[in-house]
Amino acid sequence: MKTTTTRREVMAILNVTPDSFFAESRAEERDALRLRVESLLADGADIIDIGGCSTRPGAEDVPIEVEMSRVRAGVEAAREVAPMVTLSIDTFHSDVAEMVLRRWENVIVNDITGGERDPRIVEVAAYHRAPMVIMHSRGNPRTMQNLTEYGDVVTEVAEWLERRADHLRVKGVEEIILDPGIGFAKSDEQNFALLRGLERIASLGHRVLVGISRKSFICRTLGITPEEALEATTALHWSLLERGADILRVHDPLAAKQVITLFEKLQQP
Repeated sequence: MKTTTTRREVMAILNVTPDSFFAESRAEERDALRLRVESLLADGADIIDIGGCSTRPGAEDVPIEVEMSRVRAGVEAAREVAPMVTLSIDTFHSDVAEMVLRRWENVIVNDITGGERDPRIVEVAAYHRAPMVIMHSRGNPRTMQNLTEYGDVVTEVAEWLERRADHLRVKGVEEIILDPGIGFAKSDEQNFALLRGLERIASLGHRVLVGISRKSFICRTLGITPEEALEATTALHWSLLERGADILRVHDPLAAKQVITLFEKLQQP
């Protein structure tokens, strides 16, 4: 059973990049960033997840100086609009996380490699007492789609997340959030298997974040584009809440917030 009180939240995506797969999540200029943050918050976002380097399959790394500049611009814009809003920094670089944590509070470190690519990021999160999201992935955006061999994907992902969570706890990270990494080194069928088996991950005792918003496995299954995938994403969100998801990482916070509100209403006696 989870050791924390159930708190279901919406994490809204703010991509400060030119190449993320869903165009409406992108913003680069300061005014555009502020407007995007205002819109996300008005639609019910609890957390703003800021990324300065695309991690979609096939994406290339960007110089760390570029990522830092983008992330700084995103954080500054978000704090101008809402000084107390919870921010999440989507990075696997310790220097990027440290730049933000030195200056701002109420920040989550969201690492798609679970602290494996740059192990120092775990120490940075622990030192600043920042919560940390650890996501299961393999390889990098250029190689991940060739690394999809599993015996039992649910068991292997859950065991990896448990090992990494134990490592983070030993290093001093006080709040750990688990992300099964939908779409990262998984086939479409493996993605669906992980969603069906989400209760296994939720049973590990940490909050669970799931990011499926408008992803390609949905689009391929239905023969639609990311722009057409909001309804399908919303339908799956309900099922994930039933299986123990605590945080929905999304492009469309209004729809996700409505799902959470109705789901919680239905749970009342």
